[in-house]
Formats: sequence, C-alpha cells, structure tokens
Amino acid sequence: MAERIGVIGVGHLGQHHARVYTELLDARLVGVADSDIERARLIGEHLGVPWYSSAEELIKRKSPDAVSIVVPTSQHYETAKIALNAGIHVLVEKPVTLRPEEAGELLKLADEKNLVLQVGHIERFNSAIRYISQIKCEPIYLDSRRTSPFSARINDVGVVLDLMIHDIDIIMSLVQSKITRIAATGACVFTEHEDIADAQITFENGVLAHILVSRIAEKKCRQLEIVERERQITVNYEAQTLQITRCVNNAEGQTEIRESPVFPKSEPLKLELAHFVDCVKEKRPPLVGIRDGKRALEVAVEILRQIHSSDNDNELKQQVFEEN
Repeated sequence: MAERIGVIGVGHLGQHHARVYTELLDARLVGVADSDIERARLIGEHLGVPWYSSAEELIKRKSPDAVSIVVPTSQHYETAKIALNAGIHVLVEKPVTLRPEEAGELLKLADEKNLVLQVGHIERFNSAIRYISQIKCEPIYLDSRRTSPFSARINDVGVVLDLMIHDIDIIMSLVQSKITRIAATGACVFTEHEDIADAQITFENGVLAHILVSRIAEKKCRQLEIVERERQITVNYEAQTLQITRCVNNAEGQTEIRESPVFPKSEPLKLELAHFVDCVKEKRPPLVGIRDGKRALEVAVEILRQIHSSDNDNELKQQVFEEN
C-alpha cells in the first residue's frame, strides 16, 4: 500500500517535492500546504490534490503518514514539532533547524514516538557521491567550491546555512574523525547575511578540508576535489560525474592516467524522497538522520560565529570538537 504523503511549503523547492511524490509508486500525495494560499492553490490544482493554508489544517483534514517540510529555515523547528507530535514521519529540508538545541529536541521527540526523521541533505543522493561511498576512499585533503550568481530568492539565511551546509555534511560523511580546529571568514555584500564564506576544518586524523561558498560569483560551480595519497578524485555535482587521476611509474618516468567511471545517474531529489518513503514503510533509520543534520548544523553555527563575531570564547566550539 502506498504511503500517504503531504508537502508543507510549496515554494521553489517544495513544488518539486510535491511533483516527485506523484511520480513514486510507493507514495500518494494527499495534499499540499503553504501560508501563501494562492501558491498552495496553484500547485494543488496543477497536481490534482487538495491545498491548505497551514500544516495544522493539512494534518487535520488528510491525516498523512508522512510529510516533507520545505518551509523557510526559521519555521523548520515548529513545523516539524507539529508533525511529530501528531505521529507523522518527517523529512525536513536542510538545515534541520536554526539552533542545535532545537535539533536535539526534535531528535528526542522522534525517538520517543519511534518516527522517521530525515534531513534533506540532497547531495548525499547525488549519483557521483553515491559512487564514492561504494569505493574505498581515504582522503588527506578535500577542497570544495560551491558558488552561484546572486539571487534574492534565499533571504532568510546566509550562504553558510544555504550552501555550505551541503559541503559540511558531505565532508563529515567522508572523514570519519573528530574535528579539532575550525577557521572561517566571510562577508556580507548584498544582504544582511554573509554572502561569501571560506572555512578550513582540521580533523583529528590529520585530514584538512577547505570549503569556499559564494552567492555573488559570476558563474555557478559545484565541485569537490578529494586528494588521496595515490589518486585525486574530482566530483562535478551538477553533471553528476567523476574524474579519477593517478600517477603511475613506468620506464619513461611518471605517466598521468585519467579515468571517468560510468555509473547510472538519477534525479537526486527523487532518490532522496524514494529513500524517505522506503524508510517510512520499513520503519528503518534514514541515510541522513537528525544526528547527521545536527552535527552539520553545529559546525555551521561555529563557522557563523567566527564570521560574525570576534568573540572566541564560545561554548559551542568545544561542543563541536567533543561531539564530532
């Protein structure tokens, strides 16, 4: 039997959550909700489902098994709490909340009610990242660049919670070690939030990661370079491609060999939502759970603290190092 799914928030990204659920065999979209009732009506009519002006109304009228929460970040905590308290499984878009303690409360609530709580870190479902997760990868240095031209669409958070949170999550999933040092800088250019940010993360096992994010760049770039002792892996997130470069010794000296592995490619959002539905059906933990979302958020908050404050005496810094 198909799981009954609702989507709360049908803006730029939420509309695609709603669309994808209509394409999944194990899911049935039962309704959408948005505080902008005209927007809700537009998407609801387009997809042939009822529309509502609030999460509460959607839950009361349609009693979904699960919901996608795709509202502004500042509303994630309260909206997720409403759904969890109603006994509904939740996928909440990244970042999970604005504050780590809020994420901790959602974690406790989901555990108490035995509910699936997945965080929408979509890059984990990028076909190139899925390929890397299946091969032995031992990075010593990672360099991540995620840049875009300016858009006024995202205005409730800065570039760290909008873009860098993706890269923090991916890097922490690839480097299974505690963080020992974070150094970050950034600047507000066109908005009151940081529009460009640069961070270096040092891990206990000696791995170093560098992340640059910007929403004021001339061109869009989504790239990750993973340096290992005997090879370098370059990921193009947009194209979902990999290039593996090795240097081999031969009679003529060193030769550079480049490989471009071939693997199936799928829409990351469709893979992510299909995974969520499977977890709901089978009552199993998701690939990216609330603990992963909370850890990535704690690192992001420390980066934000360094960018926006000169005060180095912050308890969160020690918490990040101890918990990760």
